[in-house]
Formats: sequence, structure tokens, C-alpha cells
Amino acid sequence: MGSYLNPGNFSFCGSLRSKIYVDKSELIAKTNEVLCTEQRYICVSRPRRFGKSMAANMLAAYYDRSENTEELFQNLAIREDKSYKENLNQYDVIKINMQEFLSMSGTMEEMLEMLKNYLAADFEETYPEVRFRDEKNLIQVMKDVFSYTRCPFVILIDEWDCLFREYKQDKDAQKKYLDFLRAWLKDKDYVALAYMTGILPIKKYGSHSALNMFTEYSMTDPGDLAEYFGFTEREVSALCKKYEMSFEEAKTWYDGYQLIAHRQTGDEIYSMYSPKSVVEAMLRHKFGTYWNQTETYEALKIYIQMDMDGLKDSVVRMLAGEAVPIHIGTFS
Repeated sequence: MGSYLNPGNFSFCGSLRSKIYVDKSELIAKTNEVLCTEQRYICVSRPRRFGKSMAANMLAAYYDRSENTEELFQNLAIREDKSYKENLNQYDVIKINMQEFLSMSGTMEEMLEMLKNYLAADFEETYPEVRFRDEKNLIQVMKDVFSYTRCPFVILIDEWDCLFREYKQDKDAQKKYLDFLRAWLKDKDYVALAYMTGILPIKKYGSHSALNMFTEYSMTDPGDLAEYFGFTEREVSALCKKYEMSFEEAKTWYDGYQLIAHRQTGDEIYSMYSPKSVVEAMLRHKFGTYWNQTETYEALKIYIQMDMDGLKDSVVRMLAGEAVPIHIGTFS
């Protein structure tokens, strides 16, 4: 078990031990469907505190072949899925948080160099019997390991978009970062699953579309992953009953999103709740504005002050209770 290669199940155990744990394990059935296929590239974008990191920890615990984690899933819904046993603890897992690497470095180049070196160190420690052609070349190192084990990797990248949030104006750094991700992940036989999470969806930066192999599941187009990020109305209702809280009041406070999942059988609308808000309300037995305390309004304030396309007036109208239609497909 390494720091980034097969990191174990400690984080997911923490989620299971929590006073409130809502089972989202059926997400695993969705990722199992795309393992080692052309659709093995998934990117999930949601606001902060919507369960993205918890889901990544769960996937790491499920796929990691360095430990037997069957006991962790014995009471979860995924156990009933036909793909459960077939893929449990069958893959080498790489799990990284890009924000962690960016925070430890001064530049984008330094961040990527640190990432490559740390991953290579984990590989050398875990597979000392492998003859590496070039220890400084991450792609070649992973090719060498895959050639030896014939076991592809599940690659989990949390906060994939941190560089775009902190290097907003540095187009060159953005391009180099996208080029790295493309070269590392695209069309590589050693990738069984590449799963990324972030706040921002993947989008086209200028004329550069390096990550077009990913299927995006965003707030505005969640597809069949809609129910796995955030709490559904059914889940919130069950928690309110357990903690003797008013569901109608919870709905008034926290029912801030309606997600439309496009399915072959027709569109399905999900009322989604912020897990942070609901959990805090249940544990404190008091409704309050818990989620927006996790982030400042400074970033939003800048855009409102710029008043692009009459944004300031639109915000005032919405605060007054009016609806303001927008076309999200043109956002860049």
C-alpha cells in the first residue's frame, strides 16, 4: 500500500463510521459497466460538499486489490449487483487530489513534476521486481508495471480543475496541464477507468479540447449519475423521520436544485439537497445556512460587480423572487 498507489480504505471507513451515512454504493455498478471500454473516462462536476470526494474514496476502497474490503460493503446496496463480486479488489488504484499537489508547489510545472516523481516512487516501492526503462517517465513506468502485472489501473483524480481556478489567466499553464492529462490517460491500455471530479465541468479552452474522451456528468446534465451526488428527496425524508425533523421545513430550506436526468425511458427530475446542509441540520437538530459557510462569496462578488450581460440586475430580480431564464449551453 502506497501514498497514492493502492491507498487503502481508511478514508471510506471514516465515512462508514459517521453518524449519518447515506448509501451511494450503487454508483459502483455504473463505473463497473464502463471498465476497460471506450466509455471508461468519467468526469463528475458538482459544487463543494456534494459527496464527490466520498464517492472517490468509496471507489478506491472497492477496486483496490491490495486489501480485501468485502466486509465494508456487506451491508450496502451494491452487494446485490451482479458485477459486485467480479470487480471487487481486482485493480491497482491510483488516487490523487490535484489541489494537494498544487498547494505544495509554486508553479504548474513544479506541480506536475512532483506528481510524476511521487507516483513513480510508489511504483518502485510496490514493484521492486519490475525493470523500469525510464523511472522519470510516468507513462513508461505505468506501461512497464502493466506489462508485468497485466492488471490495468483505476485512476481517481479529485479536484481535477483546481489549476483552472487558481491560474485563471494563464492559458499556457492550462494548455500544458490538459496536454499532460491527455498524454497520461487517453487511449492507454493500462487505464481500466479514469474518474475525475471537480467543481468545473470539462470545457473547451480556446481551440484546445484535450479531454474530449471524457463523458461529463454535470449539475445541468447529470445523466444516470444524478442520484449519486447530493441527497434525494427520499433520502432526506428518511433522515427527517429518523431525527424527528420536519421534512417540509427541510424542503423549504435546502431543496435548491432540480436535476433532469435524460434516460432512454424519458426524463426524470431529481430534487437534490446539499448533503452538508442536511447532515448539519439533522445532527444539530436545527435548520440553518450551513453549506454557504464552507465558501466565501468573493468569487461571485467579482462577477456580479463586472455586471456581464446584466448579471447584477438579474441577481436583484432573483432576490425579489423572479425567475431569470439563461442558456447554459453557451457558457465558456
